[in-house]
Amino acid sequence: MGARCSKFSICWFHSHLKASVLESSDLENGGKGEKNAWPSFTEFSLEQLKAATSGFSSDNIVSEHGEKAPNVVYKGKLDNDRWVAVKRFNKFAWPDSRQFLEEAKAVGSLRSERLVNQIGCCYEGDERLLVAEFMPNETLAKHLFHWENQPMKWAMRLRVALYLAQALEYCSSKGRALYHDLNAYRILFDDDGNPRLSCFGLMKNSRDGKSYSTNLAFTPPEYLRTGRVTPESVVYSFGTLLLDLMSGKHIPPSHALDLIRGKNFLMLMDSALEGHFSNDDGTELVRLASRCLQYEARERPNAKSLVTSLMSVQKEAEVASYVLMGIPHGTASKQPLPLTPFGEACMRIDLTAIHEILEKMGYKDDEGIANELSFQMWTGQMQETLNSKKHGDTAFRAKDFATAIDCYTQFIDGGTIVSPTVYARRCLSYLMNDKPQQALGDAMQAQVVSPQWPTALYLQAACLFSLGMETDAQETLKDGTNMEANRAKN
Repeated sequence: MGARCSKFSICWFHSHLKASVLESSDLENGGKGEKNAWPSFTEFSLEQLKAATSGFSSDNIVSEHGEKAPNVVYKGKLDNDRWVAVKRFNKFAWPDSRQFLEEAKAVGSLRSERLVNQIGCCYEGDERLLVAEFMPNETLAKHLFHWENQPMKWAMRLRVALYLAQALEYCSSKGRALYHDLNAYRILFDDDGNPRLSCFGLMKNSRDGKSYSTNLAFTPPEYLRTGRVTPESVVYSFGTLLLDLMSGKHIPPSHALDLIRGKNFLMLMDSALEGHFSNDDGTELVRLASRCLQYEARERPNAKSLVTSLMSVQKEAEVASYVLMGIPHGTASKQPLPLTPFGEACMRIDLTAIHEILEKMGYKDDEGIANELSFQMWTGQMQETLNSKKHGDTAFRAKDFATAIDCYTQFIDGGTIVSPTVYARRCLSYLMNDKPQQALGDAMQAQVVSPQWPTALYLQAACLFSLGMETDAQETLKDGTNMEANRAKN
């Protein structure tokens, strides 16, 4: 499969002068007329999907975990040893089973190597489930915002943009131009490291065009005016993804456009990309993003013109995606690391358990405070600062979290000693007082002080779960688990 993709990549990107656009038929059936490259759409029984997911075990959840989430996606394995993703809607979604089946079949008729193809569904009783190919190599958000080994290369970012534009063009050509809540979590990487657009976004109440569950700062202007999603709205969201790819961050379009108008577009670019892209290429991507983000929907380009523009800037076309991504090839069976007790407590937002763990840990992982005490002058101010910490620890132990916040704040404001553990304890104290935003600030500050401290990441996850940011919380929890596992090896 990998060799075949490399061969075709050379054909697709061979000439920058010739802006040839792939026809939608070239993206179907594996690009070689292989009509059986994917199985036909199947109506699964609930028992089949229960067996595939070990009874919808929480161990198999791969995204959108949490009571506030409208649905959950599980990893599963069918009888034929094929790995699949199973999306289970809540019981109130799609009350009309005929409408659900009709929509599922329509989306399931699409077949493209640019999509995470939908291969089946289930609609027994109140259950509404969709079945799609399983993508083993995480989301664009993971590789762009939460990378561990290397930032995403410029050539790969350009490829992601092109493949996404091709996916949208293919969907439009099949009469499925509406895509709901297009974002970096909807783009997943297959076993070859190629980016694919999740087909689930094509199903989300797409009959009425009224669903758009995203941050208002990133919502297309016409949705705010009319409450409806249009094909032009999808192009606007594509523009926000171009900003993500350029900056490595999630930047509000209004802020980005201000920088672009002020000719400060280099301020948008990810610092990790410095020296790895030409000004011409950067300028072209910025120009394309600003066109997609036009306030008037009719002034935005369509998917076909996006493909044409992006074809002309591709780099390293002969290099396989998994090589550019720096990921092992053939990772479909890779299992996630099990959560530690601390990770479990943070996922459940079990603040009492977190308190017990932090109490037992004490200051043993706090490199700074003991070293500082050895060298600091014993002044009156120093004694006062240490007394604040001591009173804070006493209050923290007694679960008087309001007093703990006050005392730890005095210690931190003293500025004599920087202690990540104090930030961690004040973080939990804020959570106990229902102040998750302040708590998140402390957890992040603890990571700044001690970058290789898993506790800081675990606490960030607990804060993000408290704020309802389920997907970000899961990614941060995974980062903390990996960091702790790496520390145990060394």
